[in-house]
Amino acid sequence: MSEIHRVVVVGNGLAGARLQEEIHRRDPTAERVRVVVYGDEKHAAYNRILLSNVVAGHLTPGDTRIKPENWCERNGLETHIGVAVTSVDPATRTLTRSDGGADTYDTLVLATGSRSFLPPAPGMTDENGAPSDGIVAFRTLADCDTITAGTGPGSRVVVIGAGLLGIEAARGALMRGSHVTIVHPRSYPMEKQMDAGGGAVLTRVLRELGMDVALNARAESVRTAPDGTRELVLSDGSALPADLVVVAAGIRPNVELARTAGLLVDRAVVVDDDLRTSDPHIRAIGECAQHRGEVYGLVQPAWEMAGVVADQLCGTGANTTYDGTAQITRLKAHDVDLASMGEIDIDPNDLESEVLVMSDPTRGRYAKVVVRKDRLVGAVMLGNPEVVGTLSQYFDGGSLVPVDRMTLLLGHLVGGPTESANPSTMPDSAVICRCNTVTKKQLVGAWRGGAHTPEAMADKTRATTGCGSCVGVVDGLCEWLHRADPPDTPAPQDIHRDTVTATSRRSS
Repeated sequence: MSEIHRVVVVGNGLAGARLQEEIHRRDPTAERVRVVVYGDEKHAAYNRILLSNVVAGHLTPGDTRIKPENWCERNGLETHIGVAVTSVDPATRTLTRSDGGADTYDTLVLATGSRSFLPPAPGMTDENGAPSDGIVAFRTLADCDTITAGTGPGSRVVVIGAGLLGIEAARGALMRGSHVTIVHPRSYPMEKQMDAGGGAVLTRVLRELGMDVALNARAESVRTAPDGTRELVLSDGSALPADLVVVAAGIRPNVELARTAGLLVDRAVVVDDDLRTSDPHIRAIGECAQHRGEVYGLVQPAWEMAGVVADQLCGTGANTTYDGTAQITRLKAHDVDLASMGEIDIDPNDLESEVLVMSDPTRGRYAKVVVRKDRLVGAVMLGNPEVVGTLSQYFDGGSLVPVDRMTLLLGHLVGGPTESANPSTMPDSAVICRCNTVTKKQLVGAWRGGAHTPEAMADKTRATTGCGSCVGVVDGLCEWLHRADPPDTPAPQDIHRDTVTATSRRSS
């Protein structure tokens, strides 16, 4: 029998926990690979995507856990919570830990993630570089506790950063009754996912929800006002009263451990298509990895990376490599539904592309699609959730779009792939859950294997366990399968009850 390969994972966040699960899935008895995980947070792995729902009060911290209580122990998986790796010696393949212990590895996987960026403004941090009193960088479950304690009816909250996380945090605080102001240094929100036209509509939507939005503004300092309250001073000299300042101004990869170990670091830890660093025995995945010059900040790339590394280490896909991820960003704040994919900021007069735009500011809707060589290469949809799934299928699959391009904007997709409205015509290759790369074929296979509720499908395939935006499609597919391929058990009334329960628990 060959010697068991020892894999040590640094980080028990979304990427590290996913790698542990992927290895366990491929080698459940640890005959080939033994994986050990160290995580400095004092929580079992949880889904950061859901933190804004915790702030809004829709979910409890326990609802964000990736796996049930004691899942690792029950499956014989070694996980050290609240234990950081403090140094790595690549020459001896050893590491030291914050609890004074040490360990060895055959392969080390860095999944150290990233941390919030704090603007270099006076009063923003204390002498140790940590957020000052009344300042919170929205990143962890502990940050959620701070935000919920500082928000409520009448409280004044300023959110720095109108990106994906900032808008979600602002919406959560607003729903708790706080007066909320978003401060953003650009001329419109979410400039990485939107163009100027869509950004203008999004700004109007946020203001109509009750937020104040200060654009082209930067945080200059945090000071104490004459009456003893806290103020955030902006670049134009104005000051905003702030009982709480929530910082969502971007992230920085955690690369200190890699740098001190002598690995090649640029903006993040540089990796190749095998996700190997400059040391062949050390790999990096998730937000701390830089692949082909790209540093990803979303969950799907991290999980795809984890699958590639698991395949290679377990020998289930030795030739598998990571080629990058075509990202789709989805904002699912309450009353704000936004999806963005591919190339967005293309001029409508670009002769190489077909650009169609629909703007309906009064109703908070904006749509833009970019077609090149009869294929969808970019889209942004605000307030049009019913067509996002279909556009995602075109974007992912590279299939030909309808001759009448206007149908892409309006959602009347004659002859094209459809969403949950007609699962029977959806191709088997259609990706239903992008976070976990789950196709219709895999969901149908899970059904035929006995997973007859959305909850059972989630357990079998992990669909709906990421951002949750595919819940409606999975529920629709499940209902269609009950009609098209009814199981012997359970009874129909039990099926309906399970479906409703699973959906309500996962939805925000």
